[in-house]
Amino acid sequence: MDVDLIFKVAAIGILVAVLNQLLIRSGREEQAMMTTLAGLIVVMMILIQEISGMFQLIKQTFGL
Repeated sequence: MDVDLIFKVAAIGILVAVLNQLLIRSGREEQAMMTTLAGLIVVMMILIQEISGMFQLIKQTFGL
């Protein structure tokens, strides 16, 4: 695992948290929830790509 992955996830989390707070304080709770869900989906897609790459590496290593 690369340290860049941790920094990407942390940056997305910080950005989503700030946007969430700004939207909630301005009275836009629905948009805040959508922003949070979009951030979660982006992070999950990044993690799925990394897990897929890990499985490909295991397949190549063991010749499966």
